[in-house]
Amino acid sequence: MAENNTSRPTYRITDLHDDERPRERLQNLGPQALSNAELIAILLRVGVPGENAVQVGQRLLQKFGGIAGIHRAPFDELLGQHGIGEAKAAQIKAAIELGRRLTLESPEERPAINSPGDAAALLQYEMQALEQEHLRVLLLDRRNRVMEIVDLYRGSVSSSQIRVGEIFREAVRKNASAIIVAHNHPSGDPTPSPDDVAVTRAILQAGKMLDVDVLDHLVIGQGRWVSLKERGLGFS
Repeated sequence: MAENNTSRPTYRITDLHDDERPRERLQNLGPQALSNAELIAILLRVGVPGENAVQVGQRLLQKFGGIAGIHRAPFDELLGQHGIGEAKAAQIKAAIELGRRLTLESPEERPAINSPGDAAALLQYEMQALEQEHLRVLLLDRRNRVMEIVDLYRGSVSSSQIRVGEIFREAVRKNASAIIVAHNHPSGDPTPSPDDVAVTRAILQAGKMLDVDVLDHLVIGQGRWVSLKERGLGFS
């Protein structure tokens, strides 16, 4: 009868051929040539029994739905994954956040918003998965490039709870030329409510007083979004 051996070997990046090791590939080909799993593997350095670091990276990406999913996952949830301790979780979170900040800080790298679809593409992947309503404000420069994305409200986004002045606080402080407001409907249905229209009207009035253009208000749903400006809701 065959012996039942349940032990599993530990796989390391050094078990891979030199040409397949992420660090060597990065040195030879540049970081842009590496997959997301390989980049995460460089942060992890080692794997776990049965998985090398690249495979652990692939598992994390599948579990959380890509880099954006890892970015928005609570720290404790990332920490709960097999092979991810406090140091590794912190390194992954820090690296993703640095990449996000680099995009926003480098003018030539900032995404430009030329249509409601551009703004939705920037926000939808993350916001459609949120379990609570969030209201975010895109701060734009004179060329409609994104300066920053500010997360202002979590919970019910209603005219009774939103203080319109807070929506413009960062825009005024950072001398933004325009803003786009967006919030999500956790139900998945992006149909604007009467409260959404009322909030939009109040924001537009405040923008005129502060000389900050309000370009749009988007409602993000599951796989769908609505531009209140395109529908003429709250915009005159």
